[in-house]
Amino acid sequence: MNSMEWLLALLLAYVGMSALCMGLERSFRQVFKRIPSALSCRCLRALGWLLLVASLAFSVRMWGVAAGIVGWVGVMSVAGVALIMLLPYAPRVALALPGFVGLACALIRVLP
Repeated sequence: MNSMEWLLALLLAYVGMSALCMGLERSFRQVFKRIPSALSCRCLRALGWLLLVASLAFSVRMWGVAAGIVGWVGVMSVAGVALIMLLPYAPRVALALPGFVGLACALIRVLP
């Protein structure tokens, strides 16, 4: 396991939790200052669950079944705490954070 693989599992979990939060009307209104449609809420919730399952699958593939499930719970904890701390105080930053981290990871991989 290297740090990039762990970071990818963390990003999948964070984005999945963010999508689940944005699937709730209250969180969506807090971030975007408008009421979401019922279809967008359902789509965001489905996307959130899909990304959480993808994070679990990636963790299991990376660490094996027993350690992967335990590692995924740890990754979920870190992602959840980060989202809980950012969402009330800086909701736009909370949604932009995965993009910045992904861009930084891509630059790290490309640059020698």
